[in-house]
Amino acid sequence: MNLIEELRWRGMLQDMMPGTEEQLQKEMTTAYIGFDPTAASLHIGSLVPILLLVHLQKAGHKPLALVGGATGMVGDPSFKAEERKMLDLETLAKNVAGIKAQLEQFLDFDPAKPNAAEMVNNFDWFQNITFLDFIRDTGKHITVNYMMSKDSVKKRLEGENGMSFTEFTYQLIQGYDFFHLYTAKNCKLQMGGSDQWGNIVTGTELVRRKAGGEAFAFTCPLIKKADGTKFGKTESGTVWLDSSRTSPYSFYQFWLNTTDVDAESYIKIFTFLTQPEVEELIAQHREAPEKRILQKRLAKEVTVFIHGEAAYDFAVQASEMLFRNDTAELLLSLTEEQLLDVMAGVPQMEVAIAELQAGKDIVSLLADTGIFPSKGEARKMVQGGGVSINKVKVEGIDKVVNTEALLRDKYILIQKGKKNYYLLKAI
Repeated sequence: MNLIEELRWRGMLQDMMPGTEEQLQKEMTTAYIGFDPTAASLHIGSLVPILLLVHLQKAGHKPLALVGGATGMVGDPSFKAEERKMLDLETLAKNVAGIKAQLEQFLDFDPAKPNAAEMVNNFDWFQNITFLDFIRDTGKHITVNYMMSKDSVKKRLEGENGMSFTEFTYQLIQGYDFFHLYTAKNCKLQMGGSDQWGNIVTGTELVRRKAGGEAFAFTCPLIKKADGTKFGKTESGTVWLDSSRTSPYSFYQFWLNTTDVDAESYIKIFTFLTQPEVEELIAQHREAPEKRILQKRLAKEVTVFIHGEAAYDFAVQASEMLFRNDTAELLLSLTEEQLLDVMAGVPQMEVAIAELQAGKDIVSLLADTGIFPSKGEARKMVQGGGVSINKVKVEGIDKVVNTEALLRDKYILIQKGKKNYYLLKAI
């Protein structure tokens, strides 16, 4: 597999240093990407670098995943408006451990294989370097003029907040990472997002000037939505890869709700489907966009890759729960967290637990909680078979609702007509 050709058709290639493609075709090449340990979990913005490493390994090359235990103490200033909050050692250690555990799910670390993936942490080599050693042995190789010529630095210097010396040194520190990996692990290639080009090129310069070697680089475009809003953010916040932070159901829903325009680019970037498969899916989708063929396949591929088949199957079932009548058993099996997740957009009302303990007739329950404006309308709908409790149709107005109807001892799902749902919470 020609890695560069593969990434090019997927829209995952932006800047590339001359000779990079030839190097990758010549021999098994060790390459790395850095991950910023600002949290104990990666998010979907980190998916592109993860996928770059996976593609690299599939093409027969050796991936290194660098977790920035040292650079995380400084914070990358590239194209950021202000300086980031410093992280303490304990928080950094926790974040590094969390990221390492996640990356091990996606890459093959089997040491028996010549291109086995490896994890590296730049704190391991920076912890023993003194400031004087660094400015003498490394700083002298890169001029201030060179560092200030980078767009990421220029923009900060021209802004209101300026740039601290700490941040200014970041590109030199990241550049040293490349030099260290070049000398210690024969790593000849660095990959990253397009916002990292300046930092990456500084690394290739250090390899050339300090080690007399030749290093290569390429970047991928930063992912954007067609409407200009930030990728990876929803109304409820960041979409994380950790299932305890973003549930598999919510993760699946994020991809399912992708627009048609975005789905056509995301299906290439975020899946491992072949070019003919992708082109066929796009053609099918354009013929019948209402079927959302692209979004469904995209959501499946990415959810299975991150969370596995079982989580994907549950997400599909849960997504259909509000639109099918045969899901009462699934509803009963949900944890409280899953229930609230699935019912995130459903209006919530409250009912006194004491009233349920005593038993409350269905008509009064529907009217008193405001689901119906009057008992007359509630009675009419129940008699017409248009009301369900926990996905089970209410057979008549003599139905008494009590605590046995509570899901997880707290909730009741009321369905009014075909599409209107309400979640009652007992207080």
